[in-house]
Amino acid sequence: MKFPITLTEQAVHRVRALLEERGKPSLGIRIGVNTKGCSGLSYTLEFADELNSFDDSLTIDGVTVFIDPKATLFIIGTEMDFVEDKMQSGFTFNNPNEKGRCGCGKSFNV
Repeated sequence: MKFPITLTEQAVHRVRALLEERGKPSLGIRIGVNTKGCSGLSYTLEFADELNSFDDSLTIDGVTVFIDPKATLFIIGTEMDFVEDKMQSGFTFNNPNEKGRCGCGKSFNV
């Protein structure tokens, strides 16, 4: 089975750094979506402190990524990246399923 999302090398490095800086043990990160924003859906990232029985999971270079099962259909084929420039830094999601995005870039629809 193919994992619903891929992470770039930069994203994996940043997630690893966040996990190491956290100061307490974590299983990895959990990616999900919430209903919010002007376009309907928003990506969520959180530390995964416990295993949810229905999560999909993948370990990439020692970093474990969990996918909330409610998010799977919305993010199939997505690439998660981490970008950093002089003005901002953060995770970005290149989702081929997106039909639109709000003007501020915080939410999307499929």
